[in-house]
Amino acid sequence: MITIEVRRPDAAELHAAGRLTVAAYVADGHLEPGDDYGDWLADTAARADDVVVATAGDEVLGAVTWCPPGSPHREVAQADDEGEFRALAVDPEHRGRGAARALVEACLQRGRELGLTSVWLCSLAEMTKAHRLYESLGFQRAPERDWVPHDAPDLVLLAFCRTL
Repeated sequence: MITIEVRRPDAAELHAAGRLTVAAYVADGHLEPGDDYGDWLADTAARADDVVVATAGDEVLGAVTWCPPGSPHREVAQADDEGEFRALAVDPEHRGRGAARALVEACLQRGRELGLTSVWLCSLAEMTKAHRLYESLGFQRAPERDWVPHDAPDLVLLAFCRTL
C-alpha cells in the first residue's frame, strides 16, 4: 500500500502534471496529438492556482484542475454555490492505486470548505471506468447540463453532479 499525498504542486510538479495529463488522454484515445485541447491540458502554468496533484514520494501520480466559483476554467458549474473539476488524469503506469479517488475526494473537500452546495464535472460517454468512480463517490448523472463544445460539434460531454 502506498501513501498518496494530495496537494498544490511545486513548479516541477506543475510541469509534470501537464505532461502526464496529456499522456493519459492520448493513451486512452481521448486526444489526438496536436489537438488544441491538448495545449490547454499541457498548459498547467496558466491555471497554476487551480491544479492539484496526487504524489507518492517524489513521483506525480495524477492531477486535476479544481474550478471554484469565479474560475475561468468552469464549463458545467453555473451558480456561485457550485464547484467543478476538470482534466482529471492519472499516469497510466500508476492507475489502480487510488490516485484518482484521492484527487476527486480532495475536490469534494474543497467544495465543502468553501460552503458550496454541489460539485460538477463533465465526461465523455466512453469514460465508463471514470463514471464508476464518480458514482461510487456519490455523483449522479445530470443530463440537463450535458453539452457540446462549440469547436467539437460531434462531441457530447456528459454532466455529473455531487450534492455536498
